[in-house]
This record gives sequence, C-alpha cells and structure tokens, in this order.
Amino acid sequence: MSEKTLLTVEQLSCGYGKTTVIHDLSFQVKAGERLCILGPNGCGKTTLLRALAGVLPCQGRVEADGLMLEGMSPKQRARKIALMSQFSQTAFDYTVYEAVMLGRYAHQSGFPFPVKTEADSKAVEEALRLTDAWELREQMVTKLSGGQLQRVFLAKTFAQSPKIILLDEPANHLDLRSQAELIESLQNWAAEGERCVAGVFHDISLALAFADTALLLDQGSALVCGPVEQLDFNLLDGLYGMDVRCYMKSLLGRWE
Repeated sequence: MSEKTLLTVEQLSCGYGKTTVIHDLSFQVKAGERLCILGPNGCGKTTLLRALAGVLPCQGRVEADGLMLEGMSPKQRARKIALMSQFSQTAFDYTVYEAVMLGRYAHQSGFPFPVKTEADSKAVEEALRLTDAWELREQMVTKLSGGQLQRVFLAKTFAQSPKIILLDEPANHLDLRSQAELIESLQNWAAEGERCVAGVFHDISLALAFADTALLLDQGSALVCGPVEQLDFNLLDGLYGMDVRCYMKSLLGRWE
C-alpha cells in the first residue's frame, strides 16, 4: 500500500439545519486503502459520505488528493471523488452503455452536447467489464433487475475515473455471488494506481471481507479508526448494543 494520503478529514462537523450529526471527526485514507464505515442506524454514516462528496455543507477540512474540497468546481470535485448512493436512480430510458457514459461528464467538454472521446469509450468498456455488465450494454436500464441496476451504477462510478470512491451500501439488492464479485472488483479497483475506497456497510461480515481499515461511528463521533486485523470486537458489542461475535457465530453454526 502506498503511503500517499488521498483523503484527509480534519475536525469535520456537519448536519441538517440546527442538528449536528457528525462531530469533530478526523481520519485519513491512503492510496490502495479500503475503508469500511460501521455503526448502527442513525449514527451518521450516510451524512458523512455526503459531506465528503461535497453534497452537504460542512465545517472543518476535507482534502482530496492534496486539494481542498472547498472551492472546487463540481467537475473538479468529480475528477477526485465519486459517490455511489444506495438510492441511485435514472430518470430517463437510457441503454446501459449510455447510462455508464454519463459518468464521463467530468472529463468531457462541449455544451450542450459533450464530445465523447476514445478515452471515454475505453473507460466505459473497462468499467462495464469490471462489473460483469458488458453483455448488458444494449439493454434499457428500466428493464433491469435491482441487482443488475446496482452493477450498472457501480460501472458508472468506475467510469468517472475518480481517485476516491465513496459507497453507500454498495451490496444492496445483490445476491451472494454478486456480493462476492462486487467485493473483488472493488478490491481490484483500489489496488490499481493511486486510488482508495470508503464504504458504508450494514453487513459487518461483508464489510470486514471488503476492508483493510475500519472506522466505527458512534453517534457521529469516531469510536476508533484503524486496521481491521487489530479491531477490538468488544467495541462492536457496545456500538450495536448486543453480543455481535456470538450472534455471528450462531449464524455460522447453521452451516456445521
């Protein structure tokens, strides 16, 4: 893993209206790193992602690939950070290929009709193949299953060619095999060049299979942030209000 830091968060606070959800949060994500963000419902996981993506105003400092997030234009920000929301939708009847091509807007010029280049076509094909969606390229997105649509939106995120990908429940709607393939594709993506991924997960086992670093959020504050292999699982008990290890083992016991 490279020692270059791609995402720096210092004393970040944000929320909605007069309600502060994230409190004085600081952490870093290095190139090649895969960060999972864990915590119960309402702890601020999605709010944090929205602030990091520049969608939600915040106080503090967010730096992406050495540049301050504040002051970036939308296109500049999109070349650095991509956010894939669990509520991704498409309002028009695009083909899969056209939908993924929309991810290239930050790299295109021309208005109102952006000029598509050979680099755009190459990025879209690579993204579709990486997500095992190339064979779907001529289908209409409105005809896809939930799992297929999730893969297409992941491909659109890859095609954006950011340095940092933020994922909000990326395994939503995916069956077990697709979840495993998703994790593998994200790990492979992060390992190429100077890239990193930060993802919010409800499935703890899936999160720990995906990540090498974990950030535990407790009511908008960092309980701990560090290597997964050094994670004190007792902290999860307090965070979720239950014996997490015992519960997970009871589920695995059905396979014995």
